Amino acid sequence: MTVTVRFAPSPTGHIHIGNSRPALYNWLYAKKAGGRFILRFDDTDLERSKQEYADSIEKDLRWLGIDPDLIERQSARFASYDAAAQKLKDAGLLYPCYETPEELERRRSRQRALGRPPVYDRAGLKQTDDERAALEAEGRKPHWRFLLPNHDGNPFETKRTEVIWDDLCRGNQAVDLASLSDPVLIRGDGTYLYTLPSIIDDIDMGVSHVIRGEDHVANTGVQIAIFEALGAKPPIFGHHNLLTTRDGEGLSKRKGALSIGSLREAGLEPMSVASLAVLTGTSQAVEPVPNMDALIEKFDLTSVSRSSAKFDPEELKGLNARLVHELPYEAVSDRLAGLGIRPSAEFWNTVRGNCETVGDAAQYWQIIVGPIEGRVEDEDRDFIAKAKELLPDGDITVESWGAWTGALKAETGRKGRGLFMPLRRVLTGMDHGPDMKAMLPLIGRQKILDRLP
Repeated sequence: MTVTVRFAPSPTGHIHIGNSRPALYNWLYAKKAGGRFILRFDDTDLERSKQEYADSIEKDLRWLGIDPDLIERQSARFASYDAAAQKLKDAGLLYPCYETPEELERRRSRQRALGRPPVYDRAGLKQTDDERAALEAEGRKPHWRFLLPNHDGNPFETKRTEVIWDDLCRGNQAVDLASLSDPVLIRGDGTYLYTLPSIIDDIDMGVSHVIRGEDHVANTGVQIAIFEALGAKPPIFGHHNLLTTRDGEGLSKRKGALSIGSLREAGLEPMSVASLAVLTGTSQAVEPVPNMDALIEKFDLTSVSRSSAKFDPEELKGLNARLVHELPYEAVSDRLAGLGIRPSAEFWNTVRGNCETVGDAAQYWQIIVGPIEGRVEDEDRDFIAKAKELLPDGDITVESWGAWTGALKAETGRKGRGLFMPLRRVLTGMDHGPDMKAMLPLIGRQKILDRLP
């Protein structure tokens, strides 16, 4: 069996780091097994789905390192869904219901008041053709429910019916279909809810494994029942924990929470985002993984915790900085040039340890090429004048800083911060930054002299 997985976002907004978790889990699982990854747009909501969002999602996934083997759009497959719906209707497994949302809510409220679970009573199944015709004459449109197999022939006498599966993340799972309402598969306006199109697509596309968030666990029993009603073998399911904020708040696409596009624009490395999205909420250490091949090796669904996966956005900065500090010059030379920097290995190796993002290198390039606003405290003016006198002759090399500060120490008696800080401030305008031993040759003799008043 070829492992085939899918990621099925709705193109109604930009994806965020929480959405990237199932996308990455599916892609890593497929690649580890030598399988296929399908990007499948759930765009049956034609009013809210936008091509610009589909393009954005695909761009964000590719930036993360996810290259789909196949891209599908549900909006092109309505004929398949119609045929499946008709098959279920013909089998008596999809039946019309005419209650309004308000009527259903009143009925549920009464059930709760009586201490009963608010499960749909299958009233629509009892209606005759004449009763349905009368309701339609009033202008009512039916929504269609799937008849769950939780009975022995009489649908009004339900019995405990467990659907059991071995979850890739959670182990043995069971859902009692008798505790659930018959799910609505088709709305009153004739549009499909997610469930039926998703199942038909999984069947037609040969999806072998469905890896998704734990908020879908309760749906799985219903979906397995529909797979079987259509004569198909259900896929293997895995339900991972969801990424939340430190306060346990869920992420929302509509709120633009940590969208992948915003993280990219902030200069973060894709591997810092992928590392956090995959490793948070597992038994493995959350650490920066240098590339996707290494992340494939680390990936293990059995390491996923049952508790929520809380993360701190500040972690991204730390992970990103650790990645940037290890990036070789060859990996960033084009990006440095794009920042207006004349790149060199010497420059990058000097500044990368002080960069949280590659873009931070631009501020250090400005220090080198100038102009800068050097700072001299009043008490340091004589010291800086002496420094100008004692600047070593000849070319400025990595040895020049040690020779210069050594001569200044002997002449002035200064040491430590009192010796080094005034020089850093006047030459760079900063209190902190890359090692001055390496910065000095990059600045060069003439600019050093120009900056010493």
